[in-house]
Amino acid sequence: MSTLNVGFIGLGIMGAPMCGHLINAGHNVFVTTRSKVPEAIAQSKAVQCASAQEVAQKADLIITMLPDTPDVEKVLFGDRGVASGLSKGKVVIDMSSISPIVTKEFAQKINALGCEYLDAPVSGGEVGAKNAALTIMVGGSEASFARAKPLFELMGKNITLVGGNGDGQTAKVANQIIVALNIEAVSEALLFAAKAGADPAKVRQALMGGFAASRILEVHGERMINRTFNPGFRIELHQKDLNLALQSARAMGVSLPNTATAQELFNACAAHGGKAWDHSAMVRALEKMANFEIGQK
Repeated sequence: MSTLNVGFIGLGIMGAPMCGHLINAGHNVFVTTRSKVPEAIAQSKAVQCASAQEVAQKADLIITMLPDTPDVEKVLFGDRGVASGLSKGKVVIDMSSISPIVTKEFAQKINALGCEYLDAPVSGGEVGAKNAALTIMVGGSEASFARAKPLFELMGKNITLVGGNGDGQTAKVANQIIVALNIEAVSEALLFAAKAGADPAKVRQALMGGFAASRILEVHGERMINRTFNPGFRIELHQKDLNLALQSARAMGVSLPNTATAQELFNACAAHGGKAWDHSAMVRALEKMANFEIGQK
């Protein structure tokens, strides 16, 4: 693979390991982030830049990995933002999870500057980011997808060009609906089993061999049993994603009743100070209602 000039903006829980894979592959990587640059990246060959504008000036493909729609808008179009540093032929790749509707507006603005835009949100959490095993859902042109694919292959395993701009974000919203509802199902099942007097760890082990087996049961079921709710993916970020789902559904006249229920359970966790808990901690809202914790004797 030829060496590419790549920009990476946003070095949080997910962004830092994703960026690390690009650095380790030998690409020229230019970075900036609003908080402190992680030590591993600071000690690497990555070039730290003073602004998103500087990143865009130095890189040919510019990746953003940010929390929410307003964050992406500010980085792209705000003061000393990406747009002000672009020249024709560059590719902006937003790997954040944001509004599909607003994504189309961002793409039009970037296209007007003679550049390409890809929305490429990811699924797989911190574990997937660290293991370069993310699922990447892409919206954009086939030509720009082909240019970016060598970078995607360094960060993920299941990489799909879903359609045009916005379709990648739509796929991510659909993903987050499924993940939230699976977390809710696993929470109810393990809570039921524990309250009934069974060992939830043994129940989980038994279920992993049957039709109920899932990645959520495997990873988050273990978190629920071991009470390890340090964030791989924060509840407040999943709330943001479900807000996108519910807002879009309302606009389309579609009812998503169980998505709404999952959101209310996340809201209950946030009300108890848990917006920064891992999203597997949704189980705590159900435990409050049951007055019983998994693992309680």
